[in-house]
Amino acid sequence: MYPELLDHIKRYVQLTEPEEQLLCEKLEFKKVKKKEFLLEPGKLCPGNYFVVKGLVRQFFVNNKLNEQIIQFGLENWWIADQDSLLNHQPSACYIQAVEPSELLLLPEKNRVKLFEEIPLLESYFMIMMQKAFVASQRRIGFIFNQTDEERYRSFASQFPGFMQRVPQYMLASYLGFTPQFLSRLRAKKI
Repeated sequence: MYPELLDHIKRYVQLTEPEEQLLCEKLEFKKVKKKEFLLEPGKLCPGNYFVVKGLVRQFFVNNKLNEQIIQFGLENWWIADQDSLLNHQPSACYIQAVEPSELLLLPEKNRVKLFEEIPLLESYFMIMMQKAFVASQRRIGFIFNQTDEERYRSFASQFPGFMQRVPQYMLASYLGFTPQFLSRLRAKKI
């Protein structure tokens, strides 16, 4: 059994014990080292990863050969290349461990079967997708409606612990500015 995942699911839907057991049987435990890749461009995303412990990031390399972080996945969060999963096409992005991490992979073929057998699991995933979509919308809103300095200040006040876990260049990429700009902001003690 995987208590972290089951506790997370219980916050949104109530599965029966047999349903929990069936779900756990379909998961694959993954332990990865810092900087290890879970997905690379050109490969199909194998499924959805639930972060039990650690921190991972999803990113692509832009035309200027700079890494652009799309999202982070930390404890109790799901991460995957949904475009690759939904459209059955090779990924254009990477998923990489930022810290040594422990994850649960729900392979796509298992997810489809589980949704048929456990309808509440589909409800849970719909809630998770909605939460991820809202987070993306908010991030886009911050990028378009706030200055770089406002965006940094807002993020720092909302997620102070997270800021200590992430290397500065990754934080800058996620927030949409250069590491040099972030250094200047931090030097001002904003």
